[in-house]
Amino acid sequence: MGDIQFFNTGYEALFCGLISASIAQFIKVVTYLCTHKKINFKIFTTTGGMPSSHTAGVIALSTSVALIEGISSMLFAVSLGFSLIVMQDASGIRRAAGKTAATLNRLVDEFVQKNHEVKPYAALKELLGHTPLEVFCGMLLGVLIPFIVHFSREIIAFVA
Repeated sequence: MGDIQFFNTGYEALFCGLISASIAQFIKVVTYLCTHKKINFKIFTTTGGMPSSHTAGVIALSTSVALIEGISSMLFAVSLGFSLIVMQDASGIRRAAGKTAATLNRLVDEFVQKNHEVKPYAALKELLGHTPLEVFCGMLLGVLIPFIVHFSREIIAFVA
């Protein structure tokens, strides 16, 4: 593994994206633990919630590309464009789909209670998208992690 370059390569960018999204999911588990006083590992694989792991991942990727290639590079422009689409999707389309699911769940529940019927299907998942604050916090996390990773080599050398 000594021959593999990590810093200033695609490995660094990929690592930052993956670790940022993972940290965001971990924060959701810890938040759930603090509020509900029980652990729920399913949150690691769910969408929605604070902070947006999709946003953290794509912004970390874009930030890494900016640090490695520069903000005037074509690769950064493509990466940032991709990130903005993901962020818009998280706070727009997926959030609207979650609100629609909540409305349908409520209508089905009212119908079942009123007509003493058996519920025809399991409730639809409602937490699909993100509020603008959740996307913003994901963005902050996605900017912070690549700076820590990218400059960690210099920080370690400075301290040592």
